[in-house]
Amino acid sequence: MKRPLFSLLLLAAGVTASRAQTNNPSAAERFVQPSGDLVARENGYWKRTPLPVPADIVLEVSGILPLPGKKLMVTTRRGEMWLIEGAYDADPHPRYTLFASGLHESLGLTAAPKGGYYVAQRQEVTRIADTDGDGRADVFETVCKLPIAGPYHEYAFGPVMGPNGNLRVMLNVAFGGSTQAPSPWRGWMVEITPDGQMIPVAAGFRSPCGFTVTSKGVWLYSENQGEWAGSGRVTEIQPGDFMGHPASLAWSKLPGSTVSLRPEDIKNFEKPMVEVAKTLPGLKLPTVWLPHTILGISNSGLTEDTTAGKFGPFGGQFYVGDQGQSKLMRLSLEQVKGVWQGAAYSFREGFECGIIRVTMGEDATLFVGETARGWGSVGPKQQGIERLEWTGQVPFEMQEVTAEPDGFLIKFTQPVDRATAENPANYSVGGFTYLYHSAYGSAPVNRLGCPVRKVQVSADGLSVRLATLCLREGYIHEVKAAGVRSAAGGAALLHNTVYYTLNKIPDGDRIIPLDPTEAELCVAPVPAAASAPTAKHPSRKPADWSNDDGDQTILLGTIPGLKFDTKLVTVKAGSRVRLVFRNGDDMLHNFVICAPGKGQAVGAAAMTIGVDGMERNFVPDSADVLYHTALTQPETSDTIYFVAPAAPGDYDYICSFPGHSALMNGILRVEAK
Repeated sequence: MKRPLFSLLLLAAGVTASRAQTNNPSAAERFVQPSGDLVARENGYWKRTPLPVPADIVLEVSGILPLPGKKLMVTTRRGEMWLIEGAYDADPHPRYTLFASGLHESLGLTAAPKGGYYVAQRQEVTRIADTDGDGRADVFETVCKLPIAGPYHEYAFGPVMGPNGNLRVMLNVAFGGSTQAPSPWRGWMVEITPDGQMIPVAAGFRSPCGFTVTSKGVWLYSENQGEWAGSGRVTEIQPGDFMGHPASLAWSKLPGSTVSLRPEDIKNFEKPMVEVAKTLPGLKLPTVWLPHTILGISNSGLTEDTTAGKFGPFGGQFYVGDQGQSKLMRLSLEQVKGVWQGAAYSFREGFECGIIRVTMGEDATLFVGETARGWGSVGPKQQGIERLEWTGQVPFEMQEVTAEPDGFLIKFTQPVDRATAENPANYSVGGFTYLYHSAYGSAPVNRLGCPVRKVQVSADGLSVRLATLCLREGYIHEVKAAGVRSAAGGAALLHNTVYYTLNKIPDGDRIIPLDPTEAELCVAPVPAAASAPTAKHPSRKPADWSNDDGDQTILLGTIPGLKFDTKLVTVKAGSRVRLVFRNGDDMLHNFVICAPGKGQAVGAAAMTIGVDGMERNFVPDSADVLYHTALTQPETSDTIYFVAPAAPGDYDYICSFPGHSALMNGILRVEAK
């Protein structure tokens, strides 16, 4: 997946075989798919309650605005606005009243100072109000026209009211169009004044589904993995910033542009983003990276916890949703040397559908709005709205991780058991980053362990300072505390891994001296060639096939909606098959042949691979995997050569990229000779 709201467009197929990056990380670093037990334990701390929706309402929630009196106003992707009453009830049976309809993909709303609501449609920001008090909108006032050319993915996200009284809107780039910015200011954040003037703010956005302004006046947005975006991320926005996607630079010469970069300044660098930023003025580094498939695959709405502890021990932090993996992550931020950075944590899984919107309501109740249309999600439903409430129980968690001159300070929600917390073997730290290039996403690169040299536990047991080697600015640092236990009862951490984006190393006192051998120790290994021919990825034609291409050639492609263009492929048992997989889509796909009836099990196993997934083509180590292609970039292809199974039957084939297999599957029917 890679658009938070996805209706896929079929593009022209390419012919170049894709090659992913690799760093050969250890099995110990893989993400483990959350078990039902973990989700149940999470629910003991933050109770999840789906709100019932009448069968005749398609509630693809795209915006949530809490109203006085414990009411909600929501927008939907279907262009409707619904007033919801009873959403806070202990045993909710909400009442839904249609407030407005006929809007064009309304993706958010906020209160209008002169009454009613500002709503972002594809083509404009509109003020919608009920002036006669009958509960239905009767005013639809255009505030500002938004440039639009027509491609499906020209979303307009927002609006969000700024501290200065102006609205801000995010304009998605137009995937699948003749260009990705066919109309002015696509890929930009723009500000809209009360009199409808549009002011460009920053450029380089790709699919900015979620954004907010914090209680400190800091603007943040969430981005999705894709072309020019190695992984999901959350980034601070200042006027004049360039976030990395070059399509928006087509309009940087227009009057009012705050960005001086031009399209010709952007090359296919194939370098870590942090290295490119050193020589590309204005390129903004992420505030917090969200490692792909671990902390989401399609990051979406985000909101600040302003409840002062009423929602739990993470007051002042942020929650960000994910559509594909149907879950919430948690972020803590700090400013070091004038630069924002911070940590990303797992928080809550098990939602019924893909999360698009995250909003804090009254009584410290967090509401999430959901849709799966055009993409799909781990959650089984297609749309809905749920709420999350703190039960009052405090889990044993890493409450906050902050940077130190020689490592990290971990603050815990409960005192730690000193014996386990003082043991360096109970921690591991490693760094990696992502490439800045035109390819779709990036495997983690420059993987390097950061040896833990010293551990200091505070007198009260609520914090631990780790001193490590090999810290690198601009890199993500994976911090694990798997062996640490709580002082009371010896409980393990609910989530034991944090990903800290270290943009700046702070000054201050060290607890270990500088190591003169550190420069020699801290050299990232040269990555091995990825997607090389193997027994299960037979991309080299066998020598004994001579000059022919086998007994049968199969051409397989993709169509909109996460589907292969062929659901049934027939071959003869034992025949020599040349299969060309052409990815004409705008996201990553592969083709995996599985044992009969094992396709969904293989797809589920692919979800467990985690941070090293791309370098393994998201193909799990499983006897149920017979053959597979490489993970193929948009508009490219890969060819494999194999001998069909000797046993007749129906063999599953899937795309094993996380979240795809439920929709993207078919049958390889092997017939007897």
